[in-house]
Amino acid sequence: MLNHVSIEDVLFLDIETVPQYSSYSELSVEYKALWDKKATFLVKDAQLDTPELVYQRAGIYAEFGKIVCISAGMVVTKDGERFFRVKSFAGADEKTLLEGFSVMLNRFSARNTSFLCAHNGKEFDFPFIARRMLINGLPIPQVLDVAGKKPWEVPFLDTMELWKFGDFKHYTSLNLLAYVFNIPTPKDDIDGSQVAHVFYVENDVERIAIYCEKDTLTVAQLLLRYKGEALINPENIERVQG
Repeated sequence: MLNHVSIEDVLFLDIETVPQYSSYSELSVEYKALWDKKATFLVKDAQLDTPELVYQRAGIYAEFGKIVCISAGMVVTKDGERFFRVKSFAGADEKTLLEGFSVMLNRFSARNTSFLCAHNGKEFDFPFIARRMLINGLPIPQVLDVAGKKPWEVPFLDTMELWKFGDFKHYTSLNLLAYVFNIPTPKDDIDGSQVAHVFYVENDVERIAIYCEKDTLTVAQLLLRYKGEALINPENIERVQG
């Protein structure tokens, strides 16, 4: 599978997002009205659910959420052995982290053979990053600016889409695929539903970054499984700081 793709030409991504504000009460009158309208599509039981109660889900919408971490990793070979090198752009200042990520992404994608890969990336990670860049007044890196491009011109790999094999109804989580492919996933801390609490209440961005990096590594390991190649040794994980 994907014999034309070299694993070292792939940049693996994962993002963590939170609602734009820590609570519904902090929204302006205009923003509340817009969220209330959006929330009508999310409320399952009008007697139990309210726009305030479902605001915890605002982080998955680029218009109401923001990115607090982007982890990017790539496979490199040293002395005949593969390593996974990962770097996180994280913090409360979304514009700053997006600027840093953009510099790295433009440098990586300057190679004509480069690909971006994420789990459900085509539906979530890639468009979310592009939308938040526009909202922050930043230029979209060329590799993410896919408007008007033909499908075969878009350098995106999506491990969830690849698993569908054309079945548009099929959704499979990264955790489930990691389990069935026997990929080690040290999920010994938080999960996605707790990111907003860790960000707003605990103010622990480093904890979120570590969690995000684990998912980035899992995406890389999953693509290696798809390609029938050996997994990265857990001892060969390198975190790039600064």
